[in-house]
Amino acid sequence: MSIRRHSSGSTFEAEIGYSRAVADDLYLHISGTTGYDYSTMQISADVAAQAEQCMLNIEAVLLAHQVPWDNVVRVRYILPNPDDFEPCWPVLKKYFAGAPPAATMISAGLADPSMKIEIELTARLSE
Repeated sequence: MSIRRHSSGSTFEAEIGYSRAVADDLYLHISGTTGYDYSTMQISADVAAQAEQCMLNIEAVLLAHQVPWDNVVRVRYILPNPDDFEPCWPVLKKYFAGAPPAATMISAGLADPSMKIEIELTARLSE
C-alpha cells in the first residue's frame, strides 16, 4: 500500500504534527479543516463564511489529488454550538447536493474559540 501525505502549508500542521490529508491506494482522508484562510491566517466571525472557507480549503486538497466532489463518501461536521449548524446548510448543500455523502454532525469544543466549525472527510480516489 502506498501512502502520500499532503500539506496545505498551514502553521497548525507544522506546530501540531499532522498532515492536511493522507491518501492511501483507495481513499483520500482529509483532516478536520477549519475556516481559516491559510494564506492570511485570518478567520471570519460568521459561521457560514467559515463553512465556505472550510470547503474551499478542502477543495484545494481534492483538486491537488484530482478527486471530484462526487467522490466524497463520508463527512463529519464538528461545531461547538449545534445551533450554528443550520446556517451552514446552504453552503454544504452547494458542494454535496449532487452526490450526498454519509454525514454526521458532532457538537464538541474546538482548539480555538474563534473556530465555529470544523469539517473532515473521506473521498474515494479517482480510478
